[in-house]
Amino acid sequence: GVRMRMEGREEMQGAVGLRCTWDIPPPAGTQAKWVRLNVGGTVFLTTRQTLCREQKSFLYRLCQGEELQSDRDETGAYLIDRDPTYFGPILNFLRHGKLVLDKDMAEEGILEEAEFYNIGPLIRIIKDRMEEKDYTVTQVPPKHVYRVLQCQEEELTQMVSTMSDGWRFEQLVNIGSSYNYGNEDQTEFLCVVSKELYNSPSGLSSEPSHKAKV
Repeated sequence: GVRMRMEGREEMQGAVGLRCTWDIPPPAGTQAKWVRLNVGGTVFLTTRQTLCREQKSFLYRLCQGEELQSDRDETGAYLIDRDPTYFGPILNFLRHGKLVLDKDMAEEGILEEAEFYNIGPLIRIIKDRMEEKDYTVTQVPPKHVYRVLQCQEEELTQMVSTMSDGWRFEQLVNIGSSYNYGNEDQTEFLCVVSKELYNSPSGLSSEPSHKAKV
């Protein structure tokens, strides 16, 4: 093994210092070798250890030296024909396991790249975030529906106590009686009730179920 490595080093003497051939097994303790990636014209510097975090990813295969041996630029950086804008968050995710985005950066763009590099955990995080966003957008604000019911005094208690889920008692208006003012039994009321409608992302209205209390 040692002789083989020496030959490899001599071979690279004339080349640019950063050109590494990963198929030479690294000596113990040098796992954190620096790797240059040229993503769409922007050069990123990272360690082999970072790139190897996600074993199913394209970047893992790249730093295992399995493929794309020839695709290097003049500094020895791996050439990757992708948008560099979205590569930063991808690399940071591999570094510390968190997705950090600028507020004007489209999650769809990151998702596209995460899928290209095949970074499973990141794909899941972004999809969750996108769903959450959709959910909060459709959650606000709740709409109110009002209904006015006309009833006589003796029906009032029964009506309020049998109000269905979600309806809330708002207001009672005594409109008297059009025909017999003396007869209290015939007093008419307008009863105003309201209900909140929430739009859930699936498009079905879900209603909070609290029984109307008298």
